[in-house]
Amino acid sequence: MRKVYKLEGDICGNCAAKIQDKINKLDGVNSAKVNFLTLKFTLDADDDKFDDLVKQSVRIFDDIEPTCTVLVK
Repeated sequence: MRKVYKLEGDICGNCAAKIQDKINKLDGVNSAKVNFLTLKFTLDADDDKFDDLVKQSVRIFDDIEPTCTVLVK
């Protein structure tokens, strides 16, 4: 499954790269991209683990860049 989420707040290129690298190392993630210019987060992951991986990704965002929020509906 692949979904694109909007980001709200501030994020720099360095933090976006750190977040992207950390999420890509999670088991079940096929691809994760954090675009700090367009404020978008794209997650491609296994269907059966997707919801849990979204939650883990949000925690990673909070840990590395607390001023940036993933808008998950």
